Amino acid sequence: MDRKLEKKTWTPRRIAYIIGGALLVAGIIYQLGFADHRSTMNVEQDRLSITTVKTGEFTDYILVSGQIEPAQTFYLDAVEGGMVAEVIRESGATVNRGDTILALTNSNLQLDVMQRETMLYEQINNLRQTRLLLDQNDLSQQGQLAEIDYQISLLEPQYKRFKELHEKKLVSDREFEEVKEQYEYNLKRRRLTYESYKNDSIARSIQLNQLRNSENRMQASLQGVGKILNNLIITAPIAGQLAMEQIEVGQAINPGQRYGQIDVLDEFKVRVPIDELYLPRIGRGLRGKFTLSGQEYELEISKIYPTITNGRFEVDMVFTGESPQGIRRGQSVRIRLELGQSEQSLLLATGGFFKDTGGNWVFVINPSTGNAEKRNIRLGRKNPEYYEVLEGLVEGEKVIVSGYENFGDNEVLEMK
Repeated sequence: MDRKLEKKTWTPRRIAYIIGGALLVAGIIYQLGFADHRSTMNVEQDRLSITTVKTGEFTDYILVSGQIEPAQTFYLDAVEGGMVAEVIRESGATVNRGDTILALTNSNLQLDVMQRETMLYEQINNLRQTRLLLDQNDLSQQGQLAEIDYQISLLEPQYKRFKELHEKKLVSDREFEEVKEQYEYNLKRRRLTYESYKNDSIARSIQLNQLRNSENRMQASLQGVGKILNNLIITAPIAGQLAMEQIEVGQAINPGQRYGQIDVLDEFKVRVPIDELYLPRIGRGLRGKFTLSGQEYELEISKIYPTITNGRFEVDMVFTGESPQGIRRGQSVRIRLELGQSEQSLLLATGGFFKDTGGNWVFVINPSTGNAEKRNIRLGRKNPEYYEVLEGLVEGEKVIVSGYENFGDNEVLEMK
């Protein structure tokens, strides 16, 4: 006789199905809400440059290269042209003020100087002749006045005497009129002659002053013409070291041609080309430093040349203290040029990451997982060693600063 069996509710299979389903649902919930879906990439840690974010003194500076130059340079330009007759000082020689460097010869110039001197002497002689004629005319007019005064001195007593006699009816009217007319004629003549002499004297004074000025100018011109030939003997205008192109006897030098220079070796400066990007931040008084033979020297910007050539402008920097011993013209130095005051900041070392991210994000090491995770940051100023960190990082965090070009769009780097 058959017996009815009761069906079990919790069979092993059902329990297994329920557990499997619960695990599946939990896995889905975890994947949707808690799992890390960021793209990852395996990298070898040994090939990365990793640095630690730190707090320190940030100095805003750039590294520039400059060339040593004499603080003062006097250029040698030929005032007059000619053929080189003798080379007395060679390039590189030390010269004193007034030392002869070159002797030139120019026959055409010598002939021209002689002709100018002859013409000036003739003009000076003509001026002197004119002045002599003016003096003679002055003497002639003075003589006429003297003669008139003499006639008046003779006629005046006679006129007075005849007048008294005429009043007493002792001389005739005709005799009195003759004496009177002669006397009044000479008075009128003297008045007119004196007026003419006075006007001529004023004009003569102006003309003589003009003649003197003209003669002085001609004398100065004569002296200047005489010194033209002195320009054929070229002397050093100042003491220093002569730097001159190769010049041979018989070589022609044209007027205005620059054939050399004299460098004053007592002081030096540094000519520094700088990228035009920094032009708004460069000003007189900014300081820089460089090291030579283990000793540090300080410089200061004294002059700025704003003209931009090939994307660069130039500045002159002078030594604020002693200049290095034994430096030479043309020697190059590497200068640390400060653009602002130092201040405490959060610092991140420079690296190749910047060209890939523009400084907008970096890979930061997660200390709990050991992986590098992408994080947005904000950087400020930069010098050759550090970036100034404004946001996104804290002191002590480790950051990958080598190039990111091989990481693609991955957001997590798993270290090996």
